[in-house]
Amino acid sequence: MERLQKVIAQAGIASRRKAEQLILDGKVTVNDKVVRELGTKVTGKEKIEVEGVPLQREKKVYYVLHKPRGYVSTVSDELGRRTVLDFFADRVSERVYPVGRLDYDTSGVLLMTNDGEFANKMMHPSGEIDKVYLARVKGIVLPENLKPFGKGIEIDGYKTKPASATLVSVDKKNQSSLVRLTIHEGRYHQVKKMFDAIGFPVKKLRREQFGTIDVQGLAAGEFRPLTPHEVKTLLTAANSTQVKKKLKFNKMRQF
Repeated sequence: MERLQKVIAQAGIASRRKAEQLILDGKVTVNDKVVRELGTKVTGKEKIEVEGVPLQREKKVYYVLHKPRGYVSTVSDELGRRTVLDFFADRVSERVYPVGRLDYDTSGVLLMTNDGEFANKMMHPSGEIDKVYLARVKGIVLPENLKPFGKGIEIDGYKTKPASATLVSVDKKNQSSLVRLTIHEGRYHQVKKMFDAIGFPVKKLRREQFGTIDVQGLAAGEFRPLTPHEVKTLLTAANSTQVKKKLKFNKMRQF
């Protein structure tokens, strides 16, 4: 048996946290009875409805999309802009959504799934999965300019975790530089704000890798399913880091 909020999340209806709120708000029924207890467990054979809509367990699917610039990483957009779901319409029967976000003007690796638990593990800060970005920035960068990244940078009232930055090339004619940056976090506009903080605004940004996943062989707008091995590798990386952090936290409490 599994917790009700987990079953809802796995069906791709909402994240587990949102599913918990739906339950608390009385918007979930099991066998026609409203359930408000977060500890409720189900077998999956029950008749479950969320906001009056029957819950249907879809087969879990996982994709990597080569996101082009000019698309938002949301299910819908109030401004009417194109979304990454446009690439999956009429091509994938499952209801997929993006794992985290890439900015409207950022391209590269974007994971898509209908597995809420997988998405949460990929996005949770404790997972510390490497995200590799290639940034074209204004100005001529020197190696010493990148040293602050290794110690963490103060932005928006918090300090980023140590990141790895490498100068790839400089373009003296156009007064710009190409820098590869590897981070573990994924806060709103984080990469752009980090470069702003050291005085080199981003002109163009691309995410090259999410963990071990890249978009080699995929043209902009194309996607492919992740292999079972790729999914397992991502989950293993996220789980191992989270377990280590939990053990460290428990040791500190004991001390």
